[in-house]
Amino acid sequence: MSDNSVDDPAQSPALGATWYPSRWGADDQCGAGNLLGPHKVKEALSLVNRHEIVRLGHEYDAKIPLAPGRIFGLRMPGGPTGGPYGSRSKTVWNDEFLTTEIGQIGTHMDALGHLGRQVGDKADHGNIRFYNGTPLSDIWSPYGLVRLGIENAPIFFTPGLLLDVQGLKGRVMDPGEEITPADLQACLQRQGLNEEVFAPGDAVLIRTGHGSRFRTEAATFYDGAPGLGLAAAEWLATKQPCVVGADNFAVDVVPPIDPDVFHPVHQHLIMKHGIYLHEGMSLDALAATERWRFAYIFAPLPIVGATGSPGAPFALL
Repeated sequence: MSDNSVDDPAQSPALGATWYPSRWGADDQCGAGNLLGPHKVKEALSLVNRHEIVRLGHEYDAKIPLAPGRIFGLRMPGGPTGGPYGSRSKTVWNDEFLTTEIGQIGTHMDALGHLGRQVGDKADHGNIRFYNGTPLSDIWSPYGLVRLGIENAPIFFTPGLLLDVQGLKGRVMDPGEEITPADLQACLQRQGLNEEVFAPGDAVLIRTGHGSRFRTEAATFYDGAPGLGLAAAEWLATKQPCVVGADNFAVDVVPPIDPDVFHPVHQHLIMKHGIYLHEGMSLDALAATERWRFAYIFAPLPIVGATGSPGAPFALL
């Protein structure tokens, strides 16, 4: 892997001139997951007193919103699939066959190898770079990512913080509406918190209201969404979270504020800081509790080489 930390002259506003190697070294594949450990588990458990579980993800079926070109299909061969076995027990069972982009549908977490940047001729995979400046030529194979796959992510058990921008605005935010640092700061004030609430390795979740469209507007869910602008992502990155999640599909605001800068929040958080993005979350039930701090728990499926993971994140109150 190249140790050149200078990008091409046409710098991405989200990355700047020098954005790698990472603070954890040129060979790191865990990113902000390095901030986790027993101390974060202890901090998370100190927030638990109700002993209640709140789901933070949606169910998966063929009716969920899907980005163009992606599919979700579940089939059950046979009826039942197998058996009977045993002359007396006559045991049978059902199996299923699932066809989908398993790391990039519904509620999911992006791996550090999901999003990158072209810095030269796209025909040269060495000119397409990902977290830690890793070139595509070092990570891509037709059978999955060789490096930076979701199997390198940790199990997340850490304090979580909900910033309820929908509650601040008093409405569901509009597609294309940008969340600014001032919005996030106003959320803290409204929720009776200050910036000292942040600690390195926390998970920060953003409620925009777009999650309320997940079922009712599935056909247009991906047409646009409210979300973080680059300035808000830069502000959050200074707080050193391990995860930033949202109830939209990209964490970024879509369409982008600058049409020439696509998914700058992805670039800034994933590529520059190794911060994991948790997309398509369900945050209404959590907001209803008005418990802004909680234990955030998620174990990504360790599918070797996958660009992300579905699953069932939850808050422990």
